[in-house]
Amino acid sequence: MDITWFGRNCFRITERGHTSVVTDPHKPAKGAPELKLRANLVTVSHQLSRHNVDQVKDHDYVISSPGEYEVGDLFVTGIPLHIHDLAKDRVLDNIAYLFEFSNNLSVLHLGKLRQVPDQSMIEQLDEVNVLLMPVNGGAGLPNEQLAELISLIEPNLVIPMYRGKDDSADGGPIVDGFLKAMGVGQVEAVDTLRVSMSLLPEQTQVALLRASSVLI
Repeated sequence: MDITWFGRNCFRITERGHTSVVTDPHKPAKGAPELKLRANLVTVSHQLSRHNVDQVKDHDYVISSPGEYEVGDLFVTGIPLHIHDLAKDRVLDNIAYLFEFSNNLSVLHLGKLRQVPDQSMIEQLDEVNVLLMPVNGGAGLPNEQLAELISLIEPNLVIPMYRGKDDSADGGPIVDGFLKAMGVGQVEAVDTLRVSMSLLPEQTQVALLRASSVLI
């Protein structure tokens, strides 16, 4: 399985011969090229003006609500989470998606997480191999709470996603603060993370991805 990050909450998850997924495709920044991604399935975790499903070509399915779905050989569970916008006194939808592939690998995308999920949500999870975790500095959950949540979910790998100045994961205060809370030193960022059952670490590890500008 290959996982590529395109900035913010947008990932492309692919494996030859299996259903491919793009999460939360977004409009490109001003002056930047379109993403022009391809996938069988597109998921949308929360409704924001910058989300743009049209950035994904040839997709067969779009999921934007909680529930259980089968798309080809992929089983998807949409778990309802909520964003409490205290400043505007409103509650917004947020959906976590658990992708369970037929090769037994599972990926959990937490969307725009702004508060610790209920225990009932965590109990819905069985085994999570890869956790896509929103890391937003002062705009989201404190890093210490993120670290506690990761210890409850117990994934093999954690990939931080965030919106930075250039959406890169080469370092910077947002990434450095998260790594410190996880008790992790410097981690080298890669363009694409290749994941297989045989290479999964027994203890949770953090992997960093560079935001890709490659048009696929």
